[in-house]
Amino acid sequence: MIRKLKSGKYRIYSLSVNPKTGKRRNLGTFETREEAVKHEREIQYFKKHKN
Repeated sequence: MIRKLKSGKYRIYSLSVNPKTGKRRNLGTFETREEAVKHEREIQYFKKHKN
């Protein structure tokens, strides 16, 4: 999940919520949306190719 911050940057958050804190995990902050989308695709790739 990508959200735009007040600073104008974009941050990727985990889709699942941490039960202890009730918040989503920060997976990185990027200058542009394109960079964030690219990194999110990389995250999805490695989630599917763990071996």
